[in-house]
Amino acid sequence: MARIHNNLLEAVLRIIKSTILENRYADSVINFILKTNPKWGARDRKFIAETSYEIIRNLRLLSFAASTGTTNEEQFRKIITAYLFIVRLSDEAQLGEVGLKKDKLLQRYEEGKQTRKIRESVPDWLDEFGEQQLGARWEKELSALNKEAEVVLRVNTIKTTRKFLKDKFAEQEIKAIEVPHNPDALVLEERKNLFLLDEFKKGFFEIQDASSQHVAFFSGVEPGMRVIDACAGAGGKSLHMAALMKNKGKILCLDTEERKLIELKKRSKRNGISIIETKTIDSTKVIKRLAESADLVLLDVPCSGLGVIRRNPDAKWKLKKERIEELIKIQADILSSYSNMVKKGGKLIYVTCSILPSENELQIKKFIESHKDQYKLIEEKTISPAESGFDGFYMAKLIRL
Repeated sequence: MARIHNNLLEAVLRIIKSTILENRYADSVINFILKTNPKWGARDRKFIAETSYEIIRNLRLLSFAASTGTTNEEQFRKIITAYLFIVRLSDEAQLGEVGLKKDKLLQRYEEGKQTRKIRESVPDWLDEFGEQQLGARWEKELSALNKEAEVVLRVNTIKTTRKFLKDKFAEQEIKAIEVPHNPDALVLEERKNLFLLDEFKKGFFEIQDASSQHVAFFSGVEPGMRVIDACAGAGGKSLHMAALMKNKGKILCLDTEERKLIELKKRSKRNGISIIETKTIDSTKVIKRLAESADLVLLDVPCSGLGVIRRNPDAKWKLKKERIEELIKIQADILSSYSNMVKKGGKLIYVTCSILPSENELQIKKFIESHKDQYKLIEEKTISPAESGFDGFYMAKLIRL
């Protein structure tokens, strides 16, 4: 492999430092750095993004191999150099420049792979907590979550069909593969900047993991329904529900962050969706005024996000056990107060992108026990990253009595 330009290595170093030491989100830092360097070509941009994510994903294994810490610039230079040599087969001479020796580096790398928490690069507490929660399943799930996520699209059936979009991609030499048991999903064989495509600008597709797409199908929405998406965020699941409802009915999207709802309005317009309305939750009155008003309420609650760390590998370094405990309380509060928006005979859909039982089936079990006269569990669905190859999700469907 040819020697890599210093400016690219400095960009990777800056991303790693900002993510690990300054606790910033990796995707935001990468986007900022690429945006402020418009002269870099597609190959350089790909190198910076992929290298940064792979180092963050495998940080503990690489730091173990390089016999170094993760607290200063000098140590990160060693880790970057170790990665380039081991994974990208860079020139051995670069090792000496940062004080690394080839034989020791490779020996430590193989040694580190024998211990799960080092091999899969997770903090001690997370490895222990995951095993407590999932038992023998944790090993396979963790391994699946430490791999790079594929790029998955959801076809917007309001505007086009999967076959038409797939054919349009083929004309541009973009190979897309259909996902079994998911009629709206396409997986790209190779990563591309899809936001520049006319098909994206026309609203023919959204980027959405296959597991996340299952939520709208699982909900059972139908045209003409009155739906509330009470933790809507930027509204990916609402857009999908609107398409399944054939743009007939009403979806009220709520969130505590107005900026996300502003983004949703833009996405709705691009998607050709007219049934979505938005409202910011700025007090408890918003929820109280909507009591027993919806045929279906979707609660895509705040969670640990452990099911999606393939996409956000820096999350495992930011997450704390105390935060998970806080989130479990928040989820219980949301379930208790927001569930009142469901009409009698209506449905409540509870969703997380977590693989932890304490956020999923155990949370629903507690809710049912305290609301026996109000709600009945109809169906549960768990999507395993190890079994599906996609993100980890949990869904529960309840009916109001």
